[in-house]
Amino acid sequence: MKIVIGGASNVGKSIVGYLSMGNNDIVVVDEDAERLDEIAKEYDIQPILGSISHPDIQETIGMRNMDMLIAVTENDEINMVACQVAYTLFNVPLKIARVDSEYFLNPLWNTLYNEKSLPIDLVITPDVEIGKFMEQLLKFPGTTAVYPFLGDAVNIFAFRHSDTDIPFMKFSLKHINQKLSELTANIVLIIRGGRRIIPAQEEDIYLQRNDMIYVCCKTEMNLDVLRLFGVDHNPYEKIVIIGANPTSYYLASQIEQNDSADSCRIIEQDAKTAAKMAEKLRTTAVISGDMMSDVILQDVGFATADASIAVTSKDKDNLLISLLASKNKDTQAFSLVNSKDYNVMAFNIKNNIIVDRAVITVSALLRHLRKARIYEAYSLGIGTGEIWEINLNDDSVNIGHKIKDLNIPKDSAVMMVYSNDKLIFDITAHQLQPYDKIIVFVAPNDIRRIENIFYL
Repeated sequence: MKIVIGGASNVGKSIVGYLSMGNNDIVVVDEDAERLDEIAKEYDIQPILGSISHPDIQETIGMRNMDMLIAVTENDEINMVACQVAYTLFNVPLKIARVDSEYFLNPLWNTLYNEKSLPIDLVITPDVEIGKFMEQLLKFPGTTAVYPFLGDAVNIFAFRHSDTDIPFMKFSLKHINQKLSELTANIVLIIRGGRRIIPAQEEDIYLQRNDMIYVCCKTEMNLDVLRLFGVDHNPYEKIVIIGANPTSYYLASQIEQNDSADSCRIIEQDAKTAAKMAEKLRTTAVISGDMMSDVILQDVGFATADASIAVTSKDKDNLLISLLASKNKDTQAFSLVNSKDYNVMAFNIKNNIIVDRAVITVSALLRHLRKARIYEAYSLGIGTGEIWEINLNDDSVNIGHKIKDLNIPKDSAVMMVYSNDKLIFDITAHQLQPYDKIIVFVAPNDIRRIENIFYL
């Protein structure tokens, strides 16, 4: 695909990092020459200096021949105008805009985004998406990711196998899934040292320490299934957040609204930013000061916090806080990472869950990036793969076919089918019917082939 990305900040860079792994021609436009130089050194892109909202810039980069515009500068108005220009002057098929302002996101103005007004096909708010992802992790302590499907009727949980003393996990994978079937659940994927293991293909293997395990189950069975795997940690009652920004505001406001913690405190170095955040929140304490100050950390109760969440714009700061939190025996650390280089370093910090901005941001785009009829999609990480929810209409070319006859590549797999109000994990003999919903794991090298299988 030919893609133009407007904005080379953390959000733009994270999208470039993911899309550059595929067969895409990418142009990046930004008014900051230093940012462009930095991103051009790291990725194979065409850098263009200027404003993505200017018609002459769009003409210079050949916008008429582009498949997609992703406008993600730090200015909402520039992003919206860029989409308008791309539509009106250059007839770009797909236009995506980053919009952060709560004023533009008010549901009252939903009719604003259409061809007659502002021709934006998809509005994304990356900081809020990251906040929602972290909110799920706070709801289910011990998990590293939660992926809702079928309108939240089903979840796929990810967690790392760290406790080898749990009896349930000492059985073979085949035996475990037989037991899980009683709860309408199933292990659907295992990542072991970078290797992807499809349970249906290797049933007789055993789980190993540090395996990343993906379990699918009905929402009402969430806690019962997680308990079997020992993922039954105490709720996070005391939460400390580092950095005052839209992500931390979303998290804190949800904690306040749901009364899901005894205390939530935010540390922000900039006094004005801290004051503005404090005005918007009701019960959350916002402290202005150096995040590394012993006095500040003592004031917020950092040493006894159940969860430390570092969401500043700087990877180094987030990892440093997580390193400090790892010294507290009972503190679960969460660190937002923007660079793939720091992602590897973060893995080695005890009790740390990495939240990759690129993965979360791209997940919000996947339905529009892929050519299959996708209802929901998530990235599991660069080089790991994606999970798609595909809904079959009555005109699908797959109707009447058995899944085993679809020629799914061996590195990918149909994880589950929802048919006639039933979850089906043993899908070998299932014959696809109109309105079936299919959850598919897609390996990075199989994206085009899976798209072709489910194109209609």
